[in-house]
Amino acid sequence: MLSHLPIFPFTAIVGQEDLKLALLLNAVNPAIGGVLIRVEKGTGKSTAVRALAGLLPDMEVVAGCLYGCHSKGLDGLCEDCQKRKVADNGLPVARRPVPVVTLPLGATEDRVLGTLDLEAALHEGRKRFEPGLLARAHRGILYIDEVNLLEDHLVDILLDVAASGINVVERESVSFSHPARFLLVGTMNPEEGELRPQLLDRFGICVEVKGILDPTARAAIVRQRLAFEADPKGFLATHQPSELELKQRLEQARALLPQVQVGEGEMALAVRLALALKTEGHRADLTTIRAACTVAALEGRTAVTLADVKRSAVLAFRHRLANPLDDEEMDTDKLIEQVEAVAQSNPTIPFEVVVPEKKIL
Repeated sequence: MLSHLPIFPFTAIVGQEDLKLALLLNAVNPAIGGVLIRVEKGTGKSTAVRALAGLLPDMEVVAGCLYGCHSKGLDGLCEDCQKRKVADNGLPVARRPVPVVTLPLGATEDRVLGTLDLEAALHEGRKRFEPGLLARAHRGILYIDEVNLLEDHLVDILLDVAASGINVVERESVSFSHPARFLLVGTMNPEEGELRPQLLDRFGICVEVKGILDPTARAAIVRQRLAFEADPKGFLATHQPSELELKQRLEQARALLPQVQVGEGEMALAVRLALALKTEGHRADLTTIRAACTVAALEGRTAVTLADVKRSAVLAFRHRLANPLDDEEMDTDKLIEQVEAVAQSNPTIPFEVVVPEKKIL
């Protein structure tokens, strides 16, 4: 969970523009599906994730709920809240910060899923559930460092929950379920092994984060960190205006997002890029369009541009190419060149969307 210690402000992070953009896009539009960060050690990725939570408004929850259920049931209600709603004809409301929950590599299945007290269920006739990490992460951020080293059975659990949005715990003949929807943020060092394809595709977008080589920028990073450590309150006060401005920008983008329109040319470009770069499945072009709409909303526009599509395609395609990017030469710059080459190879021709006729047999 978030520490009580001061959190380094998001707007004070130097460089790492792709990482910051990827996190902001998901903050505005959770449908994008999370972020995978291919990263070198010591590049501030966990700092950025926790700083993002500081930009998000407090959640409206059912007072006393262990799972952070929304008082209006927008993300589903746990069994306890369902019973309380019927009994009290309504649910009490409280507010709490967006949680950031870290899933450690050595976590047991019980710690991740939660545990059921079988004795209480069998002998007392009631379910007693001890929430796990997935319950704590509901409506927040689930952060997994070195996700590629996660044990296979935990990967399977995450796949099931990510697909359904519900965590189901079964022991013997007793079961318990609760909503579990979260922004999934994972980091990995490709040198330590690749990620299973099933989980890889669950991340909406992927960014490559490397250490900054520019001496001036590196010096700025050191100065910012030392200033924060010397006087956290003063440092936060200095950056409060920029933090508030970014918070307002995120709120405005969320409100504007439903109004953003995608033209036929922009849609055609997303599809052509997916076909030309041989991405697997349909998530690449779908995520590209979702991200492009969100980029437009962040910039206060209601129309997606070709530049939005190209920028978003780099984030959405990186981990979905037919040949995984295990070649050191296939870095972000090369992927950008490929996207530009495809975009320039043929003018984007608008096309008519035709819904296939449904067949019974």
